[in-house]
Parts: sequence; structure tokens; C-alpha cells
Amino acid sequence: MDDNKYNQNKIRNFCIIAHIDHGKSTLADRMLEMTGTIEKRKMKEQVLDTMGLERERGITIKMAPVRMIYHPNGMVNSLQLTNDSQVSNVKSQPLLNLKQEFVLNLIDTPGHVDFGYEVSRSLAAVEGAVLLVDATKGVQAQTLYNFEQAQKQGLKIISAVNKIDLPNARPQETKEEMASLVGCDIEDIFEISGKTGEGVDKLLEAICAQLPTPKGNSEKPLRALIFDSKYDSYKGVIAYVRLVDGRVKPGDKIFMMAGKAQTDVLEVGYFKPGFVKSDGLGAGEIGYIATGLKDLSKVRVGDTITNFQFPISNLQTPNIEPLPGYTEPQPVVFASFYPKDADAFESLRDSLSKLKLNDSSLFFEPESSETMGRGFRCGFLGMLHMDIVRERLLREFNTDPLATIPSVVYQIKTVKGYEQLVYRPSQLPDSSQITEIREPFVSVEIIANDNHSGAIMKLLESARGSYKNMEYLSVQKVLITYDVPLSEIIIDFYDKLKSATQGYASLSYKIKGFVVSDLERLDILVAGEKVDALTMIVPREAAHQRGKFIVERLRELIPKQMFMVALQAAIGSKIIARESIAAMKKDVTGHLYGGDRSRKMKLWKKQKEGKERMKKEGRVEIPSDVFLNLFKKE
Repeated sequence: MDDNKYNQNKIRNFCIIAHIDHGKSTLADRMLEMTGTIEKRKMKEQVLDTMGLERERGITIKMAPVRMIYHPNGMVNSLQLTNDSQVSNVKSQPLLNLKQEFVLNLIDTPGHVDFGYEVSRSLAAVEGAVLLVDATKGVQAQTLYNFEQAQKQGLKIISAVNKIDLPNARPQETKEEMASLVGCDIEDIFEISGKTGEGVDKLLEAICAQLPTPKGNSEKPLRALIFDSKYDSYKGVIAYVRLVDGRVKPGDKIFMMAGKAQTDVLEVGYFKPGFVKSDGLGAGEIGYIATGLKDLSKVRVGDTITNFQFPISNLQTPNIEPLPGYTEPQPVVFASFYPKDADAFESLRDSLSKLKLNDSSLFFEPESSETMGRGFRCGFLGMLHMDIVRERLLREFNTDPLATIPSVVYQIKTVKGYEQLVYRPSQLPDSSQITEIREPFVSVEIIANDNHSGAIMKLLESARGSYKNMEYLSVQKVLITYDVPLSEIIIDFYDKLKSATQGYASLSYKIKGFVVSDLERLDILVAGEKVDALTMIVPREAAHQRGKFIVERLRELIPKQMFMVALQAAIGSKIIARESIAAMKKDVTGHLYGGDRSRKMKLWKKQKEGKERMKKEGRVEIPSDVFLNLFKKE
């Protein structure tokens, strides 16, 4: 904000949190429209979802910050326009007309569990949150998780029931569920429609009145928290920041405290939602800093940016206390990405590095495989996260890597007493060398209608789950908690859950730890050659069933070759399942007309010999989409 307009007391920083598809982005659209941030003629649905992938799938993948200037039309409490965040009941206090403007910094967040790290970083950059619940669906699994996260951050929470305009909306019942969850009075919960705009003006007024003013001092040395970033070929790394103390303007010298890098600021500004240049940013504001740095490793999410206008010895800043950063996200799903062309290894590395700048929950490190060559072992927060990363690599960097079957990390103990982590199933040693295998377990919480509880529990039992608790949230809605192996839910469990409940269940899970299980290594051979990318660790009792399923699916997914291809599933040296892909037929005698049949026989014999030779020497190229589609339904 320009210095002559800067007023920290009029800043409100907040985010919108909700379960997936509860209307966060639509509510953000109405707020942008009602504050005049975007002209009505330029409005479109999901305006903050800037990636084509988000708009196609109808989900939010990346957090999206935006600044709005709001002039309250109604009346709000004068006592609450202070730093006192404890006052919450706006209706019970004396009111006065407001003519001043407020600066509202909104961060729209994803709702899917795989993008929870985006939500956690958003919560750390704001003072308040709007907890949104769909009036047709009520409280769901991610609602609980997001609420708990906001509580841990000590945020002021404003509750709202959305989609009250729909004919099947149940606002009163939903408000009762929310009141029980949040611990507030039903009268304090707003009823709104993000689609029509009903009640959104009252919600905006409550945000101005009830959320606390951001703390911090503009006269102190600069301390800015990096909560996101992206790369620009001209401006280098652009850091998305929340200023806690101090000010920053173009030309200032700044220092990355964890990255140990110094640079001159090229540009500062705020989001509307695109980049808008400004003369500077002050304490409490959310905006961006164009660093000009080309080394991506120097600008890290969670790092503190400070001034370079004081003595620094050995690149240390003894007078400045760095801000609390973020806990590093722990990947739960692992897969390897290999370039289709060996010469594209460095290109794939560069693409992953630039993508990680915009998706800090992505983990990758180089690795090599005898059959696949050089590639990268990548860690993700879930299967959807993996799918999105692969799609973004293709769309944004024109890179389409070969991806292996996703797996989880295992702990093994060998006969020599060594304990180690196994990130790729092909790393698992011979069974004679293993004394114990532990796999990660998660605490799964499923919210659904009571009449579906039997089907859900049956599904969880089949996934090797163990019952923990069942709690009724309302007369018809139940919360079911099980401990389940992570490997059982990362691939197609969600599809099975939706099928078992006609689409009316929601799921959330948290990592619990490692548990000893009876597991073994399952190898897949294609044309007699073991494929590391298809190796997996499976429960001993389900090995035959899994092996049979995989070779049957591969028969459908791998294109026909000029020779017959054998598909085999093996445990050690024992083949437990087999399928074959018939050879592609080619009419080698079609060009002949009449004549002696012996000529055709000669061509057929030659073709047969060629196919036998190809069968011995030929290699099968497995398309990159086979690994991701292996467990997907048609």
C-alpha cells in the first residue's frame, strides 16, 4: 500500500477453509465482485483458480491470495475496530456508521486432503478464517481437519453455512452441527449463498468487525515470512510474503535468513489477483517481492526475509529473530519419474525444481535403476497430488515422464540386525534376509449417513483396517474411525468408498506410525524381463490375487507387439500368475495372387521364424500412462 494510505489498523487478513466442493471459490468470487476488486463484466467462475487444471477439474489446487478494498455499507461495532480479538458477539454491542475503507487480504485455499499443506501455510499467514460448510452436505471430514488446524494457529474463526439458495439445503440442521463443532451459538453462524450473494455483505462486515488487526511494527527491521513462491524468467524467484515487521520497497537490500542469500529488490506489490506494483509494503500486509534470484534453492517457503541495512558477519543476522517457519511436509506416497529419453534427465530435473518452487510439498531426489536408467524418486502427499504434479509437468514444462506404480515407505529389519527404510519395492532384499517388515498406518476418519455405516465398515475391514471408534454427529450422520494400512487407501479406496455410499461419504486421514505386517515382494515380468517399476510389496495372503489382477490389467493396457508377450507375476523364483498378449497379425501373403501355395507357405514360415527371433530378442516399451492407469477403473 502507498505510504500515505497505509493504516495497519484497517488491515484484515483471513482465509476461507472448507471441505472440497463446499463453495470456497464461489464465495471468493462474490467477495471480489461486491468489493469492486474485479469488474462485474470481467467476472468469471472460480476467478482465483488461475490454472487451467483447476478450472477443468473444478477443484482448487493452489492457495490464491488477493487484496480487496472494502467500504462497509452497514453498521459494525466501534469497540471491535481495535486490536481486541476477544470480542466476538457483534450484535450485542453499540453500533456506528463506518465511512472508512478496510484492506481485506484473502487467501483462498484447497479443500482436498492431499493439499492440506497449502492450507497450513495459508493459516500461518493470517489472523482469521471463515469456516464454510455446504448446507446440503453438512460437516464433513476435511471440515473437522481444517477447523483443528485453525484452532492450533489460534485464529479467530467465523462460521458460515453456504448454498442456502438450493432447494435441498438444510441450514438449521447444518448450523446445529457447526455450533457443536466450533462451540459457538447458532445465532453467530452466518447463512449465505456464494452463488447469489445473499448474506455475503453481512459476512464481510463481520470480517471487518470481528477479526483482529495484524500485529507487528513497521518501524522495526524487516521480517517477512515466505508462504509461497513462483519463478519468472525475467524477475527471478518471486516470493509471496506476509510482512510481520518493518517495510520493504523496490531497491532495498534484503537477506534470506535460511537461504543465506542477499539481493536487491526488483519489485514489490500485492495481488488483485494478478501482480500489481506498489511503492512498498508495511507490517501486516500480504504481497510479493521480486528477488531477481535465479538460484531456486536460495528462496525457500518458510524462510524469513530481512533487511540488509545492518552489519552481517559470515552471513549471520544476530540482531534479528527469524520467524517460525513451517514444518516440512512428510510425503506419504512415493513413485519414481524417469525421462523417456535418457538425454532429457537434466531437463526433467530443471522442471521438477521449478515446480517445487510453486509446490513446496513436492519431494524429489535423483536415483537410478538397471531397467529404467537415471530418474528421480518423488514423494507426494497423496495420489491426487501425484496425478496433479504429473499433469503440471506436462502442461507447464512440456515434460511427460515415465511414472512407476505409487507405493509407500516401509521399515525393514534384516537378519544382521540392520534397520532401514525402503522407498522402492525393488529395493527390498530377498525374503531370507528379512526378519521383519513394518508398514505405515493411518487413522482414517469417515463421515457418512448412518444407513451406510455397515457398508463402510465392511470396506474398511477388507482393507485390513481395525475398528477404533464410532460417534454420532447428528441423528443421521456418523463419524467412523479406523486404523488402516496406508498402502490400502492410496490408490482406489476413495472410489470404492464413494461407490459403497452412493457418493455421500467424506474421508480424511492422519499418519499414525509403523506397524509390523506379514508382507512380501511381488515381481512382474514382461517378456521374461523383470520390471522394477512394477515391483510391489503386498500382504502375503493377497499375493496371488494381486498378481493375477495386475497381469490381467497389463494385458489390457500394453499395446500388442509383433510377437507374443508373456506377462508373469512372481514371488522369488515362483510364478504365481500368467497372461499373454497375442502377437499382432500381419497378412504377409495379401499381395500374392494365385500361383503355387508353396510360395505362401514359405512366407508364413519366414514370418514365424521372425516372430520367434523377436520373442527372444525384442523388448517391450511400456507406455508412461500404464503405471497410473493400472489401478484405475475404466
